[in-house]
Amino acid sequence: MNNGIVYLVGAGPGDPSLITVRGVECLRRAEVVVYDYLANEQLLCHAPGTAERIYAGKVGGRHNQGQDEINNLLVAKAGAGKIVVRLKGGDPFVFGRGGEECEALRDAGIPFEVVPGVTAAIGASAYSGIPLTHRDITASVAFVTGQEGKDKFESNIDWDRLSLGGGTVVFYMGITTLRRNMQRLIEHGRAAETPVALVRWATTACQQVLVGTLADIADRAEESGFKPPAITIVGEVVSLREKLQWYDTRPLCGKKILVTRAAEQAGEFSAKLAARGASVLECPTIRLVEPESWQLLDLAIRELPEYDWLILTSANAVRYFFQRLDMLGLDARAVAGCRVCVVGPKTADEMRSYGVKADLIPTDYKAEGVVKEFSRLDMQGSRVLFPRADKARDIIPQELKRLGAHVDSPVAYRNIFPDRLPPETLFALEKRSVDCITFTSSSTVQNLAAMLGEELMHDMLKGVAVASIGPITSKTCRDLGLKVDIEPQSYTMDALVAALETYFA
Repeated sequence: MNNGIVYLVGAGPGDPSLITVRGVECLRRAEVVVYDYLANEQLLCHAPGTAERIYAGKVGGRHNQGQDEINNLLVAKAGAGKIVVRLKGGDPFVFGRGGEECEALRDAGIPFEVVPGVTAAIGASAYSGIPLTHRDITASVAFVTGQEGKDKFESNIDWDRLSLGGGTVVFYMGITTLRRNMQRLIEHGRAAETPVALVRWATTACQQVLVGTLADIADRAEESGFKPPAITIVGEVVSLREKLQWYDTRPLCGKKILVTRAAEQAGEFSAKLAARGASVLECPTIRLVEPESWQLLDLAIRELPEYDWLILTSANAVRYFFQRLDMLGLDARAVAGCRVCVVGPKTADEMRSYGVKADLIPTDYKAEGVVKEFSRLDMQGSRVLFPRADKARDIIPQELKRLGAHVDSPVAYRNIFPDRLPPETLFALEKRSVDCITFTSSSTVQNLAAMLGEELMHDMLKGVAVASIGPITSKTCRDLGLKVDIEPQSYTMDALVAALETYFA
C-alpha cells in the first residue's frame, strides 16, 4: 500500500519562528523536504536527519528547477511512498504557485494537504510598522503581482480600480518593475505624493525599509542600490511607520554577532540576542562529551552519603552529574545528606530543575568567589565532591585543601574541538560582515585559536568587537593577543546581553 503524501507548507516570510505549529509537525514527519529560495534554511532542522533535502530555489538569480520539474519531483517522491514536505516561502496559495502543484498532485492521484503560512505582505506590514488597513485611513487592501510579463500586450491588472479605489496596494516581487508600476498608478489617477514603502527581507535581521512617494521611490531605490526580494506597500498607511515602527528600533538591530558556545548551550543565548534584533551566527568551538572513564565519578557517587559538600560550577556540570546518577539507578535523593554549592543563578536554576535547592551561591560567580565563601567556614576535615570539566581550573580543589578539606574532583564531562567550524561562519568572517564575537569561557577562545591558528584568528577578527563573559575569559583573550571590548560586571548571559546593548547603543 502506497502511503505517500505531500504537505505544502507555508514557511512564512523569513523569520523561522513564524512557521505554524502544523508546519513544524509536518517537517518532523518528513522523509523528503523540497524547499525554495525564500524558505529560511533554519527550518530544515525540524526535519529528521535522515530526510532527503532537495533545493528547488534560485541559483545565481535563476530558478534551479522549472515549475514542471518541481511538480514531477513531488509526484515521483510521493508516488514512491514517501512523506514529502514542499516548503514554500510565505503562503503556498499567495503568489506561491501552490495551486499549480496541487493540480499536478490531484491529476496524479497523490494525496496532499495545504498548511497556510504568514504571507510576505503580512510579515512586511507587521515588522515594518505599517498596518495594511486602519480605521481612519482605509478599509481595503489589494495584493498584486509586480512581475507581469514584460512582453505582455495587455495587463490583467485593473489599474483604474487600484489607483482610484484609495485602498492599500501591495506588490509582490516588484522591485525590477518598480518604476513602471509606480508610473502606471499615477497615470491611472493615484496622487504622485502617495506614500510608498519598500520592505526587503522582511522579518529577518537583514530587513531594510525604504520610504518615499509614487513619484520618487524608484529614484530612491536606484540611488540606494535597493535589491530584491522586497515587498512594495502603497498607500497613506505608510505614513504610520514613523509612529509604529518597532522591529528596526531594537538595540542590536542590524548587528551580526558570532556565538561560540557549545551547540547544546547556544540556543537560549542566541534567542536573547535575536530578540534584540541581532543576526546571530552560531559557531560552536566546544563540543561537550562524556569523560574517557566514569570510574572516579562513579566511585564518588557511591560514597555520596560520606560527603559534606557537593560543588557544581556550571549548568553542564549539573546535567552530566544527574545524568550519571540516573544511569546508576539513583536520583536527587542521593544528595540529601550533603550541602550543595552552585556558581551563578543559571546553575542554581538547573539544580532546581532536578528538585534540589542550593545551600550556597557565591556572590562572585567564579572560582575565587567559591573559595572566598568557603574560607569563612570551618572546612577542617570536611569531604567535598567537585565534579568538573576536564579543563576546569584547579583553584577550588587546591584552595579548599589548603583550608583543611579533603576534595575529590572527578571529571564529569570533557570539552573537545568540534569536527570543523561552520562554513557560513568562515564566509562571514572572510567577508568582514561580523560585528561582534562572544566568548563565554576560556575554552571557547582557546579552541578557536587552535582551530584557526592564532595568526589567522587575529586577521579574521580585525574590526570585530570582542565580548567576554568575565575576567578569566578576558585574560585568556588577552593572552592570545585579542583586545576585549565588552565585559559585563556580573558574569551571566543576561549581563553579557545587556553589556552588548550598551556597547552598540
